[in-house]
Amino acid sequence: MTEVVRYEVGAGTVLVEVADNSYGVDHPARNEQGILDAGRRLEDALAAVRPAAAAVVDATREIAPEHMEVEFGVKLAGSAGAVIARNTADGHFVLRMSWSASPDVLSEEE
Repeated sequence: MTEVVRYEVGAGTVLVEVADNSYGVDHPARNEQGILDAGRRLEDALAAVRPAAAAVVDATREIAPEHMEVEFGVKLAGSAGAVIARNTADGHFVLRMSWSASPDVLSEEE
């Protein structure tokens, strides 16, 4: 079964479908339409996962990739805000980094 949770965002609101037994969904207030009110702004909920992304970037900065991409799922959890979603049995990050050879290295190989 699912519930609908309302978050304030910008000048309006957004409705998010969540599992009714999700962490953080059991305590929000329900409005007259039966929609649960998260009691927080979406921007504030998403701010909870920002430190995790920053930690991944900081931890890999010393190997100096030219391009880095961090991917992780974010699950909205009612009054609990946002949590890092699991991919399988565990929370997850997908990290892609790339380097390209400099022109000096290419001319040395020829």
